[in-house]
Amino acid sequence: MDFECSPKVMDLRVRVDRFMQAFIYPNEARHHQDVEDNTHAERHWTSTRIIEELKPRAQAAGLWDLFLLDSRHGAGLSNLEYAPLAELMGRMLWASEVFNCSAPDTGNMEPLERYGSPEQKARWLTPLLTGEIRSAFAMTEPEVASSDATHTQTRTERDGDDFPLAYTLARTLRLADGPAEVHRNALAKMELARWLAASGAADKIDIPVTRGA
Repeated sequence: MDFECSPKVMDLRVRVDRFMQAFIYPNEARHHQDVEDNTHAERHWTSTRIIEELKPRAQAAGLWDLFLLDSRHGAGLSNLEYAPLAELMGRMLWASEVFNCSAPDTGNMEPLERYGSPEQKARWLTPLLTGEIRSAFAMTEPEVASSDATHTQTRTERDGDDFPLAYTLARTLRLADGPAEVHRNALAKMELARWLAASGAADKIDIPVTRGA
């Protein structure tokens, strides 16, 4: 396999690296202080001020939503092309969020972008793409080790014209601090599972379903 970077990816690597050098690495201490301030204020899961300040810079620099593969919303990259950019962002624990490329938002945006209905895209995808809200992925089934997604017991199977979901989830409290959309967005995958099934995408879908607090 050819792992040489294309000119497009080389350009993005240079630009991401320059951004990291100019704005991420010099603000490591600032980020740690913001985390400490949030902790003292009991806002443990609130995004730090420095991250929120740097997001518009990354967006203006065209370094935004780079993870969305082969998509008009991102940079139109393949998985292989995105890898060296992710490696650069991964050198600082909090950097990927500045570029709107952090989990769990990435994993929630991808299925919505590819398979979501127009209504789901308007409600969830658009504000996630612009960084207005965060999302959640809560595997809280009480009978299995939820830290391993392969253990999920949630199922849906065709029942006539319907695809009822069979699941038991424990209640997840205080998913994040911030706008109510952050909490409600955890419902998006449940809605998406229903839409995928109703659209005839599959006769049987084994998919983790998320629920907000």
